[in-house]
Amino acid sequence: MIRFISVFLLLVMFFVAGCNTVQGVGKDIESAGKAIQRSSQ
Repeated sequence: MIRFISVFLLLVMFFVAGCNTVQGVGKDIESAGKAIQRSSQ
C-alpha cells in the first residue's frame, strides 16, 4: 500500500509540474490513470 501511495504521489507531482496548458492537463490525467491501472495489475 505504501508503494502504491508513493508511486501515485510521484506521478501527481510530475504531472502537475509538467502541465502548461489545459490540453496538457487532460493528457497528463489520462497518462496518470493508465499508470495507476498498470501498477495495480
